[in-house]
Amino acid sequence: MPVLGERSPTPARCRRWSIVPLLVSSLILCSGPEASAAPATEGTPEYDLKAVFLFQFAHFVTWPVRSFHDANSPLTIGVLGTDPFGAVLDEIVANEAIGARGLVVRRYQAVDQVDACHVLFISPSEANQLPSILAKLKGRTVLTVGDTKDFVARGGIVGFTVDRKRLRLRVNLAAADSAQLTISSKLLRQAEVVRGGAKR
Repeated sequence: MPVLGERSPTPARCRRWSIVPLLVSSLILCSGPEASAAPATEGTPEYDLKAVFLFQFAHFVTWPVRSFHDANSPLTIGVLGTDPFGAVLDEIVANEAIGARGLVVRRYQAVDQVDACHVLFISPSEANQLPSILAKLKGRTVLTVGDTKDFVARGGIVGFTVDRKRLRLRVNLAAADSAQLTISSKLLRQAEVVRGGAKR
């Protein structure tokens, strides 16, 4: 299993973003006070980097077998709401696979459209709907990811925050357990882990 930040056989664009200083510093310095930042926009380095993380998450999370139709079903990375990634997420995922499973990207305009999705980025455009979105996903084996304020505290599983121009991760283990997802310790070591509303 690859280590975050470690070079691995990925598309050229993914390799480029996996070694930029922003990614390296974000992996080394993933603790400390959370700082608010102005939302990034499509095509910015911040969202290119977040797209790389979405791809990497697929390698560091284990889903129940029942999450897939069969042994060859693809692993789906979804974006709910306004897509901040543009084409970069598709470029990173193109022709990639985890074992026998290919990776695909899907976009959804409403949570009711989310079907066989495994990693779901909930766009900032859906911030006002976050409680109802998470309620509708309850009991589903979906890794919810977001970058809106208090995303993890409100029940999301993985949250992105920016502190001193470094991208950091927060992980809500209680929410992951509720979704029956197992997150690798290699990823958890790079994150601020929260369980039951308390840091760990």
